[in-house]
Amino acid sequence: MREEKKIKCPIFQSKNEEIEGVTKAINEAENIERKALLAERLIKEAEDLLSCEYFDEKRADCKICHYIADLRKKTANLILKAKELKTEKPRRSRSATLRGR
Repeated sequence: MREEKKIKCPIFQSKNEEIEGVTKAINEAENIERKALLAERLIKEAEDLLSCEYFDEKRADCKICHYIADLRKKTANLILKAKELKTEKPRRSRSATLRGR
């Protein structure tokens, strides 16, 4: 069995608990509107980690923290894009436009 390594940073640990809670809520949300609201919150939490004043590019924990936060932010942005695509008005096809429909 592989030993799980943890990031030894109290800021990450605190934020990660919040992020995991928001992620769980996104997964359980039943509609895209609710998922998008939660995704906005996830982006804020991820950005807090990405802008950490204690970031040190020489520390492995910091690099891993940024990598995880960046993935979470990208995931949240995908949810927002999905909402945007779902709520767009359907476009008429080019052939229907040409036929005057």
